[in-house]
Amino acid sequence: MISFFDLFKIGIGPSSSHTVGPMRAAGRFAASLRYPEETSRFRVTLYGSLAWTAQGHATDKAVILGLAGQEPHSVDPDIADQMVTDIFARKSITVHHRDIAFDPSVDLVLDRETVPPVHPNTLQFEALDRSGQTLELERFCSVGGGFIVHESAAKETGYAQRALPLDFTNGVTLLERASQTGMTIAEIVMTNETALRPASTINAFLDQIIDVMMACIERGMKQTGQLPGRLKVHRRAAALHEKLLQKSRSNTHLPHEVMDWVSLFAIAVNEENASGGRVVTAPTNGAAGIIPSVLRYYRDFCSHASSTSCQQGMHDFLLTASAIGGLFKLNASISGAEVGCQGEVGVASSMAAAGLAAALGGTAQQIENAAEIAMEHHLGMTCDPIAGLVQIPCIERNAFGAIKAINAASLALNGDGTHHVSLDHVIRTMAATGRDMNDRYKETSLGGLAVNFPEC
Repeated sequence: MISFFDLFKIGIGPSSSHTVGPMRAAGRFAASLRYPEETSRFRVTLYGSLAWTAQGHATDKAVILGLAGQEPHSVDPDIADQMVTDIFARKSITVHHRDIAFDPSVDLVLDRETVPPVHPNTLQFEALDRSGQTLELERFCSVGGGFIVHESAAKETGYAQRALPLDFTNGVTLLERASQTGMTIAEIVMTNETALRPASTINAFLDQIIDVMMACIERGMKQTGQLPGRLKVHRRAAALHEKLLQKSRSNTHLPHEVMDWVSLFAIAVNEENASGGRVVTAPTNGAAGIIPSVLRYYRDFCSHASSTSCQQGMHDFLLTASAIGGLFKLNASISGAEVGCQGEVGVASSMAAAGLAAALGGTAQQIENAAEIAMEHHLGMTCDPIAGLVQIPCIERNAFGAIKAINAASLALNGDGTHHVSLDHVIRTMAATGRDMNDRYKETSLGGLAVNFPEC
């Protein structure tokens, strides 16, 4: 089982695999430096997808912040850019109380020619002495959702594999656990999580994740202006929010207005993500708006009980979503650089559909059905961000992923859980589709809309 704590991480935008992961890798390299006194200069090389979208996905910024000791969950988004600007000006980074030379314009190398042997998101860190000889060299793979592993161990899982009371590795065993114990999927996940840490810690983290998600929506609905980058995309969430508020005061309402609110919530989060704001990887930054928007939909439009039961419903939502996300992570991928956007927006929609079905009282079979329906209708989706920016088509794509999740949950809850294509079938299909997909459509900005849209 992949832990809830692994799938949901607090970080900054715009990308979990291209921003959060590289920042963590850089931080790990700097913190574990064996020869700080002899180190005179750092050199970092980005390969594959990281090199192709380095500026658009703020990988360069993330590496600099990580080397400087910043962490994704605690770095202040409002001062991060100034910190990077200062390092560019100084051409050095303070590590272990020493200034070590690092000129990003020279020492941050974008290698777009070498094919990484293990994973398309690979980055290499070198500590050099005064003569330019390499003292230390480490290579990491950023494998999606903020997960990082050493290249030598990238085929391993990168998370603890200890015995759990109700472990499961696919949809079949998850449903078997539910049938054997009479527990809900959320209760199964909670049982496994409490084997790793106290229940109070888990509940506190669940509440923190909910708070950060809701705060991100609120902030996103207030911000105006342009998003960073050469596309000059204007934020839409604030104007859309005002328009929906005006409509809410009228005497007539169209049936689909609730879906407009869901779209607003998703757009608000992803505009925050695109601007480098604080978001939750759910399970990635590129798909960060789907689960919060569907969770907000549950809170604002579906829950008519007490605040206590609503909070428990949101806990059940997230715990169930983590079970589904873990299956995709374990048996396929959540990395756009590996399998395209089906591994990001598709997985997030599947997780949200399962979470909503659980919060609304669905059976384990209905929840598994909801997750399968949502993913089935994202199969083959490419990752083709225009100009390497997580803006077009990513922001609107999250809104559609959220709507699909709600529709999938509704379809499943109106059935009895019986269906022909299982969640395991669709996970295997997604993995196979990702392997067959041309690399141009895997977060390189070399195919799809990224090349067919004229930027100027």
